Order: sequence, then C-alpha cells, then structure tokens
Amino acid sequence: MQAYNHTRQRYLAEHGSVANRPWARMRGLIGRASLQSNEGLLLLGTKGIHTIGMRFPIDVLFLNADGWVIHAIHALQPCRLSPYVKNATMVIELPAGVLFETGTQVGDWIKVTRLSRVTTQRLSNTESVKGTA
Repeated sequence: MQAYNHTRQRYLAEHGSVANRPWARMRGLIGRASLQSNEGLLLLGTKGIHTIGMRFPIDVLFLNADGWVIHAIHALQPCRLSPYVKNATMVIELPAGVLFETGTQVGDWIKVTRLSRVTTQRLSNTESVKGTA
C-alpha cells in the first residue's frame, strides 16, 4: 500500500499493509513495537478505530470513498478510541508526526495504491518508487 497526498505533493506511506477483513481491522497494529518511517496501515470499510493494546501513538486519517481527508487525528495515544466518522470508508494509520511533517489536513486528496506482492517486490528493486506514482 502506498498513500500519496496529491494536495501537498508528499508521500505519507511508501509501503504498508491493508486490513480489509474484520479480524485484521480489529487487530490493526496491536502487538507491533512501532511503525517504521514511510510505513502505514490501510483499514478498509471502517468508520472508527481504537488503540487499545498498542504501545505507541499514531496519526490517523479518515478518508471518504473518493480519497478526500474528512477527519484527521494527530498522535492518537495508546488505549484511546477515535470518534465515529460517518462518511469514512477507509482509514490510514501512520507514524505519529507524519501529518504535521507533511502538512496533511482535512480537505486534502490522498491517492491510495494497493500493491500486489509481485508489484511490491519489483518496486523494491528500483531506485525510486516516487517516479512510478
């Protein structure tokens, strides 16, 4: 998964996972020590998240079906619940600080690209992923 902020011309995540099933969405980042720089988690079909059982804060973007940011949370701490965001169809979880560093805010357009394992492997062998977006 890649997430690119077209409004700001900045990558939010150059690689990451996709959680598109109920158990995967519920588990999310639980058990992880951290998110690496340029890493993210895309949760499909969700309107709210939790950080119960997590060990680190995360930045959170709620997107509508067209990829527009409709709600953003900076540094959501562990053991918290996000609000229910009615019109959200997907959520991107990012390392804390990414939204501030990239200037990402409500109203920005985020292009989310889901990569297959084969595509990801090919891209990792190139010098720059940014030229392929």
